[in-house]
Parts: sequence; structure tokens; C-alpha cells
Amino acid sequence: MKRVLTAVVLIPIVILALFKAPLWLFTLLVLGVALLAAREYLNIARGNGLSPFDRLSYLFVVCVFVVTFALGEMTASNYNLSLSLAFSSIGAAALLLVVASPFILLIAGMRREPLSRSLPDAAASFLLIPYVALALASIIAVRSYANGALFVLFTMLVVWTGDVAAYYVGRAMGKTKLAPRISPGKTWEGTIASAVGAVVFGLLLLHYLRPIYFALKSVHLLPPTMVPDLFGAPQAKVPVISAVAFALCVNVAAQLGDLVESMLKRGGGMKDSGSLLPGHGGVLDRIDALLFAMPIGWFFYFAVLGKYFRGVPYVD
Repeated sequence: MKRVLTAVVLIPIVILALFKAPLWLFTLLVLGVALLAAREYLNIARGNGLSPFDRLSYLFVVCVFVVTFALGEMTASNYNLSLSLAFSSIGAAALLLVVASPFILLIAGMRREPLSRSLPDAAASFLLIPYVALALASIIAVRSYANGALFVLFTMLVVWTGDVAAYYVGRAMGKTKLAPRISPGKTWEGTIASAVGAVVFGLLLLHYLRPIYFALKSVHLLPPTMVPDLFGAPQAKVPVISAVAFALCVNVAAQLGDLVESMLKRGGGMKDSGSLLPGHGGVLDRIDALLFAMPIGWFFYFAVLGKYFRGVPYVD
């Protein structure tokens, strides 16, 4: 019951923030989630016998979001030269810190005793950047573009659908263990059901992309700070092969993300990453699938599906 109630409260908040919050506020909200997830990740790292650099890790997470926000604002204000220059300067400084992060961590490692801990502690700290910071910042990156919020929602729905299908089919029919060393409860039956459910739901979402867009527009749920939709409404003719590839790749990534977090927790002797969310465990427990799935979604938006969401005329 706690699990259901938590989901009932959180999902509407996530959707409202995704569509209605201005970019700066949305960035702060996602940054808050990233910092909570970072704290849980660092605790898991300590459970695995490591001693990560907490303060530097948090600093690099913040820098990633500063860079991403600056890029998003530059996109939205590309006709305001002075504003774009200001954001580019701030973003460049933060980017420099992120690029230098492995060297900074290695230098900080010189204070470790014994010195054999320097490399693993620095590596564990650095892994936080792609695993949590860049993965969640990709949400900001996509959301900054035309109808990007709608695409982010679709990606989340595909992930959630796969998760629900795996849970119920796995409980009802699961017999063949998927990875007993890492997550004893997961089965091949649930895994296959997850992929099938995600693909079917993804096909439906992309097939009805245009009606969904106009439905959201009719209830004024489109975000106020998105880049103006210069090309009009999204196109409805998303090729089936593209839709299937998107849903399947996102689902596979989501399931791998779930397994990876289970591996980290099991290695640290932990059942949950935290206790912040009643019935769900910690923040990292709830977003583990999204951490792997969202960068895949980012790739598909910019390389394959973005033109349909931006309303570029469809060409057979």
C-alpha cells in the first residue's frame, strides 16, 4: 500500500514539473534528485569498502547541471547575444571543472593512507559523474528542445510500463532466474514480458503522438519555457522500426540499470539504497532504470525521433 500511495503522489508531481516548471526551476528539481541519489551512491560505495571524496563528488554533480542549464538557456535565448555569452561563460567554467574532475580526484587521492586506496576511491567518485549526473542531466538537455518534455514523458512511460510488466508477469509466471547472484527475484519470464510490454506501449505512444500532443495542449500542459515550436505540431508518422528500436533499447537499458544498482547494493550488503520513499526504498532505487534508459532516450531524440517531435515534415 505504501508503494502505491508513494507512486500516486510522486507521478503527478513529476509530470507537472516536467511540463509546467520553467527551465531553471526544473533544473533545480532534477539537481535535487541527483544530489539525493549521489548521497545514496556514495553510501553504497562506502558499503563496498571504498572512501569516495564526498565534497568533490557533489561539486562535480552541480557543475554538470550548470553546464546543461547553460546550454539549455543558450538554446532558448539564441536571439539574445549578451545573455547567451553570459551563460556560455558560466557553462565553460563548469565544463572545465567536469573535464578536469579525474585529475582533481587523483590529486586529492595523494592524501589517502594507504596509497593503494587512492585509485579506487578516485575511480568510485568519478563514476558518479556519468552514472548519476550526466544521466539525469540528459533529461534537462532533451527538455530544453521543442516538445522535449513530451519525449521525456514517453521515455519514462516506456520504462515504467516495462517495470510493471516485469513485476506482475514475473510474480505470476516467473520460474527461470535471470541473475540469481545479483537479483534473485528477477526471472527471464519477467524480463521478456518487460520488453514486450515496453515495445507495445512504445508503439502506441508514438502512433498516437499527434493526438497526445494536442490533448496536452488543450489542457495547457505544454511547458512555458520550451524553445518555440518553429515547425508546428509533431508529425504522427513515426516509422514502426524506429518506434520498436526506441522502445526496445530503452527497455533493455532500463533493465540493465536495475541490475547494476542491485549489484552495487548486494556488493555493499544493502537491501535498499535508502529509506526516503516509503515502500520504494531510496531515490536511487526508484531511478536506477532511468539512469541507464534516459541517455539512450537522449540519443534517439537527437539521432532518430527528434524530427517527428519537432514537427519536421515527414518524408517517405
